[in-house]
Amino acid sequence: MGNALFARFFDRFAGKDEERGQADLRRELLSGLSGLVVEIGPGNGLNFPHYPSTVRAVIAVEPQPHLRRRAADTARGAPAGISVVGGSADRIPLPDSVADAAVVSGVLCSVPDQRAALAELRRVLVPGGQLRFYEHVRGTRLFGRYQDAVDPVWSRLMGGCRANRDTRVAIERSGYRIEVSRDLRFPPGARFSPVAPRIIGVARRR
Repeated sequence: MGNALFARFFDRFAGKDEERGQADLRRELLSGLSGLVVEIGPGNGLNFPHYPSTVRAVIAVEPQPHLRRRAADTARGAPAGISVVGGSADRIPLPDSVADAAVVSGVLCSVPDQRAALAELRRVLVPGGQLRFYEHVRGTRLFGRYQDAVDPVWSRLMGGCRANRDTRVAIERSGYRIEVSRDLRFPPGARFSPVAPRIIGVARRR
């Protein structure tokens, strides 16, 4: 599916799980943030209502034009001041060491180069700055092999989303120290969704 077509598909259907527990996970992801935050790939802004008022400003970097417009609409009603700008995970339009925290939510699965994206996020974070992450990951044993098998078709249909990335290891190997991380499945009863295994947590720039 082309990126523009997938963006419209995402915009229409991405919010369907918010009342099934996803909104609670977003609040957990963003709880306690403060200062200047950069969010990469906000899509249509599903995280925006959950930013605490302690956040001074959010710079939301969205590469897709349709989703960028939708995110800008959502930002107007958010409790924190949010600016939506163009850019990409490996080219963030910010100087070095300015952000107190960075947020990725369903993004590291689809960036072309995880290592480059994590390095760019590290560049814009202040020393000791936080990386908040909520991502789907490769499962263990048989389920992981199932994800490997379906990944070529899944990534083609889902705008480049990869079902089988070991994102926790990638974070650890990219200059971050993971402080909190927990495994979950979402939706909780999902048995065959390739993106059901997930992690949520906090890492800190070394």
